[in-house]
Amino acid sequence: MSTTAVGRAPASVPPMSPGVRPVLLEAGDVTLSALIAQPAGPPRATVIAVHGGGMSAGYFDGQAHPDVSLLTLGARLGYTMVAIDRPGYGLSAAQSPRGQTLAEQSASLHAAVTHLAGRWATGAGVFLLAHSFGGKLALTYAAYQADELDPGLPPLLGLDISGLGRDYAVEQDIRLDPHQHGHWKRNWGALRFYPPNTFREAAAMVAPMPPREQAEAGRWPRRFTDAARKVRVPVRLTFAECELWWHHDEDTVADLTAQFGAAPSVRVDRQPGAGHNISLGWAARTYHLRAFAYFEDCLARRAADAVASVTT
Repeated sequence: MSTTAVGRAPASVPPMSPGVRPVLLEAGDVTLSALIAQPAGPPRATVIAVHGGGMSAGYFDGQAHPDVSLLTLGARLGYTMVAIDRPGYGLSAAQSPRGQTLAEQSASLHAAVTHLAGRWATGAGVFLLAHSFGGKLALTYAAYQADELDPGLPPLLGLDISGLGRDYAVEQDIRLDPHQHGHWKRNWGALRFYPPNTFREAAAMVAPMPPREQAEAGRWPRRFTDAARKVRVPVRLTFAECELWWHHDEDTVADLTAQFGAAPSVRVDRQPGAGHNISLGWAARTYHLRAFAYFEDCLARRAADAVASVTT
């Protein structure tokens, strides 16, 4: 696609919240569709939201209730919010129907962030807020950034990841298709967790999981360890009350967090009243506000470190 087309809306888009609009981002060999919401003034920072397997960017702009949208909340709090369709989803599904490996997606995300930073102010830098398989990309990208330092990119400030662990709580053949019959409870938890019309609205954001992405699922426990040890930014992990895809007992979580040997901090939170798809339920606003509180902590620590480095 020519650069003159970048930034124009796709011909057909699902419903969006007020202030949210579609954009396109060049990402190397593919063009990624995305949703953006911007604050009234200069951004404090930029949050890139990364969806899970079998979903799309609309996951972060839920339409079942005004309180659900991460994008509108973040913009009101002073952040530039960008939810991307990962490679193999949205517009890029036609360009890359088999999808990409996590390493390839990391390179694509690097290119997309470069393009984003060239078009809009990013504030203090970039946070990644990711869900499920998107969390795999967030960790892989953070490790990639540690290996491939790019002074031209806005700094990566921290990771906030929900619905992702290291060790699966399901058999391998069950992991390959998140929409497989019988996965409803694993994905959603309980009906009471969600506003009315959630599942009707969610139909617009569900997408097939690309085959190359499916093939990555079984390799994740080892990939997690390889990525986690390279991450050099703060990390927050959230497990829903009814999280059934991953083991997250106290011993498992303690071992999991110990893998982040280079990260300045690792926090693990629990979200009551939520299933795996936290950002579409009644608990979404609570979870999102906690994520932004975490981002504020990261910004405050960064500012304090900057002052300390000048005075010492």
